[in-house]
Parts: sequence; structure tokens; C-alpha cells
Amino acid sequence: MQSEQKKLTIKEKLGYGLGDTASNIVFQMVANFMLIFYTDVYGLSAAAAGTLLLAVRLFDGFTDPIMGGIADRTRSRWGSYRPYLLFLAIPYAVFAILAFITPDFDSTGKLIYAYITYGLLMTCYTAINIPYGALGAVMATDPKERTSLQSYRFAMAMAALVVIVWAIPKLVEFFGEGNDQLGYPLAMVFMGTLAAICFLLCFKYTKEKSVPKVEDSTDGSIEQPKRGLSKGIFTDFLMLFKNDQWVIIAVISLITLILIGIRASVAPHYIKYYVGDESLLSSFLTLSAIGSVLGAVSTNFLTKFFEKKTLFQIALLVVVVSHSLFYFLGADEIVTIFIVYFIANFAHMIITPIMFSMVADTVDYGTKKLGKKLIAITFSGHLLAIKFGFAIGGALAGWILAFTSYEPNVTQSAESLSGILFAFAGVPVICTLLCIVVIWKYKLTEPEVRKIQSSLEKAS
Repeated sequence: MQSEQKKLTIKEKLGYGLGDTASNIVFQMVANFMLIFYTDVYGLSAAAAGTLLLAVRLFDGFTDPIMGGIADRTRSRWGSYRPYLLFLAIPYAVFAILAFITPDFDSTGKLIYAYITYGLLMTCYTAINIPYGALGAVMATDPKERTSLQSYRFAMAMAALVVIVWAIPKLVEFFGEGNDQLGYPLAMVFMGTLAAICFLLCFKYTKEKSVPKVEDSTDGSIEQPKRGLSKGIFTDFLMLFKNDQWVIIAVISLITLILIGIRASVAPHYIKYYVGDESLLSSFLTLSAIGSVLGAVSTNFLTKFFEKKTLFQIALLVVVVSHSLFYFLGADEIVTIFIVYFIANFAHMIITPIMFSMVADTVDYGTKKLGKKLIAITFSGHLLAIKFGFAIGGALAGWILAFTSYEPNVTQSAESLSGILFAFAGVPVICTLLCIVVIWKYKLTEPEVRKIQSSLEKAS
């Protein structure tokens, strides 16, 4: 156990963070540009695009527990979770490119192509991101060290967000020269390559410290148990719901990702139609991304002074207030709109790394309560909640636009503008208020986690 308690080096933390840089190159592309790509470039209706985003993510979400069970049972000379970073980095980049190609098909063919390519992308995201998330839990066991690792992770994830929201509009314009159907896939060639490189560097600079290696795996191949895999995965997944603290974090994650999914999806619409100046989009999203980076970086510092549940609750209150302010701001108050969105993203990115560190803490709690250590299956269940939330948020964005008579590339009616504002600010307020209620039930404070870990050490 002594080696597990050693502090991680900066190199290890940065190496781990590169994995979420890679993940977020695609995740943020999907979150910020997929809906407007489908409606204004690809040619789908807002309702069809919303249904697509929901259906694919829900289907893909059911693969999460399976992937978690497979990863937990994986044994190789590289460990249990790192091999997936190595072998799936390139397919991840390829599927990202394919998802943003506009084929010369009729409307039915284009819809089928969108379902297939987006489905493949999100399935590959599952297969690489679940082992990546679990990797963080076996790199550190100390609660503060876990929070520190996650703050590095999300600072670098938000660095990817900065790159994406600043570069994508410029790359699309540069490569497409006015033809967005050409510009988007070429921009993704650049970004997909960058993502693959980041995953490979994450593999190189990280190490699994608390998962035993299988000594008889000499060729580096991934080994699986020969019996009971599907039944064991299903049983393990059901056990998660006996972990009441994990359930709390899963519910909060679901609600939080509804917020992210809907707000990110309509942010381009908010600037293009509500504010009325599409040229501001890159600057608007870039400034908000900088706020997210600073929020993630600040989390590591702020947890030295606040217990993380307390800090979590404070950040939630700031998110509520900042989003509420959009209802009092006129479309011409550009500077104030930028500042408020910066604050909203700063506070939200304090929430996110704490939330992920709490998932790792629920693993220890579940080990003590249930008598079985479920690492990747716990993170897969958490990612399932995230995907469902993101799916619901993206679908709601499309459905709200459709319900309020949104039409692409024309001046919007007062009804559609109110729908855009509700999706961008109103739904996030509702979601955050729900999170404030749910987090009161969470009891795994830092002293409590250390107490649980000490009990587990004595029992072993």
C-alpha cells in the first residue's frame, strides 16, 4: 500500500490530463457544433437532429456497463486500462472525421449515414473513455490527490475546449473557403490527428499503480476471463445501485450533463440569432472556455481551503445566479453577456473535477459496503449517466427549437428567440437547482473517505 500513497508527479498528472484533452477534442466538437452542423450545414431538421442525438447516445449508453466490465477484467503487460488508449487512438480519430462528412445522398440516405457515423463515433468514445476514467482511480488513492489529478485532467480538457471553440470556425472557413460541407471534415482531420497523438502520449506517461498485472501475459495481448463474463458484468452493474452515494453522484451527473448538452448545443444559435452577430461566436466560446480552464485550475487551489462538498455547493449557487442574469440582459449588452458566461463556465468547471473525484470516492465506499471493488464498472455507470444526460440535453435543444418554430439561416421570430433563450439559460437554472437539492444527501466528506480507506487497509 505504501507505493499507492506516493504523490503523483507533475509529469504523470499532465500525462493523464492529455487523455481528456483527446476526449474533449471530440466531445466538445459534438457538444458545441454538432447540432448547428446538422441543422445549418448537413440539412437535417431541428426535430430530426434532436431525435438523432438522443437515439444514438441512448443506444451507445447501454454499451457502457459492458465496456466497464471488460476493462475491469482486462489483464495485459500494460495493465487493465491503458491498452485501450493505445489500440483505439487511431480509430477514434477516423470516426470523428467520418461523422462530419456530408455525403451526396437524398434526405433518407443522409439521415441513415448520420446515425451510423455518429453511432460509431460515440461507441468508440465509450470504448476508450471508460478505461481512461478508471485509470485515474488506480493512479491515486488519497482523496486530495485524486482531486488534484482530476483538476489537472479537467484543466487540460478545457484547454481542448479553448482550442476547439477558437479554432474550429477558423479552420472550417480556411479549409472550406465558404463551403462548410468541405470545411468541417477537413477541420476534423486536423483535430482528430491531434486527439490520437494526445491519447498515445497519455498511454506513455501514465502508470497503473494499484491493479495487479498478470504475469503470464507475455505477448501483451488482452486477456479475458473464460467464463461468466456477461453474467458477471450484469451482476456488477446492478450492484452499483446498492451504492447509495454513487447513485447520488450519478443523478447529479445526469442533471449536469443535461445542462451542458442543451446549453452547448444552442450557444451558437444564441449568438447567431439572439445576439445577432455570428462573427462573435469564436470569441464568445473562446472566452467561456478560458473561464472553464481557470475554473478547473482553481479547483486544486480552492480545495486547500474548502472541503470539496462545500465548494461544490458554492459553485452550484454561482451557476444558478449567472444563468438567471441572461433573462435580464438585452441582446445589445455584449460585454456583460460575455462576462456572465465567463463566470458561469468558471463556476461550472469547479463542479466537474470535484464530481469526478467523488466517483472515485464512491468506489471505496462501495468496496466497504458491498465487499467488492468495482472500478471501471463504476466509472462506466457514471459515464452512462453522463451520456444519458448529454443525450437528453442535446435532444431537448433540438426539440425546443422545433417547438418554437426555428428555421435555419433566416431571421427568427420572437417565439423562436424565446425558445433559444430558454434552452440556453432557463433549463440550466432548473437543472442546477435540482443538483443543489440532491447534493445534500452526499456524505463522503474527505475525512469520511480516509476513514473508509483505513478500514479497508486493515481488513486486507
